[in-house]
Amino acid sequence: MTAATAPDSPGVAVRDWFPGFLALAAIWGSSFLFIKVAVDELHPIYVTLGRVASGALTVLVVLAVLRDRLPRDPKLWAHTAVIAAVGVVVPFTLFGYGEQRIPSLLAGIWNATTPLVVLPLAVLVFRTERMTARRAVGMGLGFVGVLVVLGAWHGLGGAEFTGQLMCFGAAACYGVVIPYQKRFVAGRRESGVSLVAAQLVVATLQLLVLAPLLAGAPPAPTDLSLAAVGSLLALGVLGSGLAFVIHMRNIRLAGASTASMVTYLVPIFAVVIGVLALDEHLTWYQPVGALIVLLGVAISQGTLSRRRPVPAAPARLAGVGAGPGQ
Repeated sequence: MTAATAPDSPGVAVRDWFPGFLALAAIWGSSFLFIKVAVDELHPIYVTLGRVASGALTVLVVLAVLRDRLPRDPKLWAHTAVIAAVGVVVPFTLFGYGEQRIPSLLAGIWNATTPLVVLPLAVLVFRTERMTARRAVGMGLGFVGVLVVLGAWHGLGGAEFTGQLMCFGAAACYGVVIPYQKRFVAGRRESGVSLVAAQLVVATLQLLVLAPLLAGAPPAPTDLSLAAVGSLLALGVLGSGLAFVIHMRNIRLAGASTASMVTYLVPIFAVVIGVLALDEHLTWYQPVGALIVLLGVAISQGTLSRRRPVPAAPARLAGVGAGPGQ
């Protein structure tokens, strides 16, 4: 941008919101590194439990500081149970399973495919959006990018392919939960912090039941390395806790359209961090496919048009307000 202020929030200088914007991209981009470190010592579902529980505690503290409270409506809690399962428990765990098989930077690339799933579901299932020629072209281009990332011409199969499918499945979960929230939760009087706190609390309770059934007893905390414990805390406190507060501030200062552009920076941070911290490597067609995916997302959301309308379904507003891997 060459303008001195955010396009959809006139009067606010770029210097006021851009540091938080970059910090958010770095936090969410580094989440895939922390997942990779944690799953080396913990079952993926226990990684999810650790990050969600610490994230819940963080957001509850923020809620108390703001003198806000959890929702009181039973019907909203029923919707929250669905959002917690589909938008938190399942995708976070799938990313963990996926990163047992593929590099963290590749998981970061797959996270960027979320909007490609959001759009058809929002149009066909939840009926919160309309399909247009521009959106159809962008979606088609995005799925071409998916095939390029997969290297489909080499044939599909093996552990790496399975890991990539798991990460795409995680992104697809976000694609379900974003229009679900827009259909059943958007417009309520509860604050965003309150809604996120409720989602994380419910997800923690769900995981406390599921984790022992699926993975047996957890290891003793003393058996974990400092790197694994630190990764869990970083995933929860930063990625699922404080990052949401930063994101809400970005929306307030820069507007929803500009704040949602963090989607395009997250995979870049994920790739750079994976290369520098874990010495991971990409095949040439994976970043090329990622660029095609992001171009398709930009076209489908109208980012490249002059008017730059607010994206129909920002990729980073899923579940806990952090989306993914985050």
